[in-house]
Amino acid sequence: MDWNRVEGNWKQLKGKVKEQWGKLTDDDLDTINGRRDQLEGKIQERYGLAKDQVKKDVDTWYGSQRW
Repeated sequence: MDWNRVEGNWKQLKGKVKEQWGKLTDDDLDTINGRRDQLEGKIQERYGLAKDQVKKDVDTWYGSQRW
């Protein structure tokens, strides 16, 4: 997977990320700024999920995006 697409289109994708993970704040999304490791860390923090589960969830979300 090419996460660079997410980083390059972060402003457009922030809304979709917020739809998927509504507990993330606008400040969280600004801090994340398209970086996958930051996104996974914030999801773990807000939802209390295990790292491997978050990785799978992000992979699933990424795969569902229409490029």
